[in-house]
Amino acid sequence: MLAIVCPGQGSQTPGFLAEWLNVDGVREHLAALSEITGRDLIEHGTTSDEETIKDTAVAQPLIVAAGLITAKALFGAQLPDNAVFAGHSVGEITASALAGALSEDDAMNFVRVRANAMADAAAAAPTGMSAVLGGDPQEVFDRLAELGLTPANANGGGQTVAAGTLEQLAALGENPPAKARVIPLKVAGAFHTEHMAPAVGVLQELADTLSPADPAHTLLSNFDGQVVAGGAANLASLVAQVSRPVRWDLCMETLAAQGVTGILELAPAGTLVGLARRGLKGTKTLALKSPADLDAAREFIAEHSAN
Repeated sequence: MLAIVCPGQGSQTPGFLAEWLNVDGVREHLAALSEITGRDLIEHGTTSDEETIKDTAVAQPLIVAAGLITAKALFGAQLPDNAVFAGHSVGEITASALAGALSEDDAMNFVRVRANAMADAAAAAPTGMSAVLGGDPQEVFDRLAELGLTPANANGGGQTVAAGTLEQLAALGENPPAKARVIPLKVAGAFHTEHMAPAVGVLQELADTLSPADPAHTLLSNFDGQVVAGGAANLASLVAQVSRPVRWDLCMETLAAQGVTGILELAPAGTLVGLARRGLKGTKTLALKSPADLDAAREFIAEHSAN
């Protein structure tokens, strides 16, 4: 069985979409998505510098758009019938669009408002996120609690992402849990924590104007890793997601339970297949980073769609 996964914020790098513009239809598709978001996603995906694409208001629409254009370049209009879809944080919006739970226009409108609201919330206080790699899980959680930090992403494979004020994160870096490394992430706020609560109300107002649908494909939730029950429930979860932790570890447990044999990550790819290699040992992975990977990706899909 095939899983198609979509990465979250922090996966973007300067120029990562430059080669994709040489693929037929990609420039036009990206231009159309730029119109919806009010951001020049062609510029941000090709020439904008690291600091520019770190900005939440830029990064989130850029990441969702990247997943949509690379999926279309790979699949055209026909997605694999029996694939499982999942996305990490903002990537859950990409997965929702691909699985049919949101139209592409609604997905891009949602991420536009989400990005702006979360950027505004992040500007209220200097906050951020750091990855904690290794260490005893209980000791990691105890240390975060001691410092008042939130385990905002439980990623599995020995990785937890802590979120909170920059002062709290600095204290974590200075005195990490035993046998753990702390790596600051390229994000502009403490996402998936109470610091993002102001964005929830903004998104709820938007959600009332959207038209969610029941997914046409199996779609997993970041909340509990379970299969989404329906379109309205999925949209409500996407709204709540901005201020509650992402349980990617539970998503990976469900992928394993469903018998997934291959995990394909859409651009900007690399992060989630890395987690899968540690948390789902033995499951094959493929990161779709550039057009040069398209042929290998099609072979990968054929191999795992047949299972």
